[in-house]
Amino acid sequence: MGHRRHFYLVHLLWICLGLWASGSSSIEDLHRAFPIVEPDPGHTKLQLSSEGLEILERIANPIAAVAVIGPYRSGKSFLLNQLLSLSCYEGFGVGHMRDTKTKGIWVWGTPVELDINGVKTSVLYLDTEGFESVGKSNVYDDRIFALATVLSSVLIYNLPETIREADISRLSFAVELAEEFYGRVKGEDVAFEPAKLLWLIQRDFLQGKSVQEMVDEALRRVPNANGDKNIDQVNQIRESLAIMGDNSTAFSLPQPHLQRTKLCDLNDDELDPIYIKKREQLKEVVSSVTRPKIVQGKMLSGKEFVSFLKQILEALNKGEIPSTGSLVEVFNKKILEQCLKKYSDMMGKISLPLPEQALQDAHEKSRQMTIKTFDDQHFGHHHAKRSAMQLEEEIEKVYKNTLLANEYQSSKLCEALYTKCEDKMDQLQVLRLPSMAKFNAGFLQCNQSFEDECVGPSKRNYEQRMIKMMSKSRSLFIKEYNHRLFNWLVAFSLVMVVIGRFVIKFILIEVGAWVMFIFLETYTRMFWSAETLYYNPVWHFIVATWETLVYNPVLDLDRWAIPVVLLGILFMLYWRCYGRRKHGSHPLLPLYGNQKDRSTRLRSD
Repeated sequence: MGHRRHFYLVHLLWICLGLWASGSSSIEDLHRAFPIVEPDPGHTKLQLSSEGLEILERIANPIAAVAVIGPYRSGKSFLLNQLLSLSCYEGFGVGHMRDTKTKGIWVWGTPVELDINGVKTSVLYLDTEGFESVGKSNVYDDRIFALATVLSSVLIYNLPETIREADISRLSFAVELAEEFYGRVKGEDVAFEPAKLLWLIQRDFLQGKSVQEMVDEALRRVPNANGDKNIDQVNQIRESLAIMGDNSTAFSLPQPHLQRTKLCDLNDDELDPIYIKKREQLKEVVSSVTRPKIVQGKMLSGKEFVSFLKQILEALNKGEIPSTGSLVEVFNKKILEQCLKKYSDMMGKISLPLPEQALQDAHEKSRQMTIKTFDDQHFGHHHAKRSAMQLEEEIEKVYKNTLLANEYQSSKLCEALYTKCEDKMDQLQVLRLPSMAKFNAGFLQCNQSFEDECVGPSKRNYEQRMIKMMSKSRSLFIKEYNHRLFNWLVAFSLVMVVIGRFVIKFILIEVGAWVMFIFLETYTRMFWSAETLYYNPVWHFIVATWETLVYNPVLDLDRWAIPVVLLGILFMLYWRCYGRRKHGSHPLLPLYGNQKDRSTRLRSD
């Protein structure tokens, strides 16, 4: 029993070691093909394969990709093996010899290292799933074609025998990409340079027309007397491809052997010598046109290439049909965000609140600068309009928020100024010493400060409120002013009578106070009401004198009333106690006699 348990433990240990060894070999063995993109379960969209992406992320050099596209079972995998000098047993899986054919997009794990214009470049070879196979939708084929077109630096269009109209139609996406991205001014950053298109025609015989003549003939406009829309569409593609002639190359390759099903079992010395010669020429052509993949002015390393792949795949899977417009949006997304941030930063530097016209001018200036930046940096020609419209919409959203913020800040500022003026008017209503001059000065100061400092859209509303509040305060003050001044003067005259008689004992002060009191009381009795007094010239003289004493540029008596009263009391005490002793029998003003003099100097009441 113990021997059996020992056997099971050893067997389990060997199984674990075997699994660890197989796992590590799958990571370290790069001399094979790895999937980077696979079909989803519905075989309509694409999804990433982590196994292949992990291999790509290890590459530190700039990357260039050579992709082969073409119909189902057209010899794409065999062609890639030939370009890589690999046999069918160690390279990409060939359809007629294996049950598992290429699904999605596969990459050879060991890149070819090339020195391209002094840049050490890792060249990836991509095998794509053939189109027109059974059980797939045309949309899926379009996604494979579009992804290979965007990722690759060289796009080898592998076609058997001839160029059909359907083969030209499939290039519509490549044409749209070229029209969107390739026509930018040289020297500026581009989203990405469209792949170099290499027409590869594999024929049994090389006699007759050259491959370039075949391509030129296939791209020649077809008459369309009946106005068929499909023919018009293909003719537009033909014209665009003809214009892009400097971005395409044509090459012919003979069949390597008559027995195609045995190609994987044949050595080079058993293949057609002409094929061998043309194959080596093809390798040179591919190497000569291969360039590092440049995205937005930067060559991509492995991690950056994977990030780029994820962006493109997300854009192509967006919607039911892959479109160039979705790619344009992807490349313009970052630029749009940067431009929007630039506009937001410029508007954020504005100190709110501002008058509406000033804010509108600042918005227009910032908007024009932002749109100009987008026009200088955006990618795409036709589909970029959508991104430009989106930028306009986002700018308007930010501007609306700025308008709301300006309105809030304006309301907050004007409310504070209004409250300040309201408090000021309330203070002026209850002056200890009523003064029309001081009220008018406070009124004008408050009104001027509001006019100067209150800005923005809320100013108009608060101006109406200010006018009503100020008018009400002014009317109330004027109404109470004469009554308060009359009552204050009556009380003042009585106080001065007491002070003149019992405190200071100045005869003139007492007499003057009595005169004032008698005038105020008898006048109102004679004319029935105090209001009539306010129109009398004598009253006007009294008011003018009062205003001069109470509020003038030198002294604000209302503010200094208490100190002045205290000083007056101190002066009276001083005069009462020490005045006669100091001045002897010759005071400055007539005084009442003291107790000793009352017997000899009596005065009549």
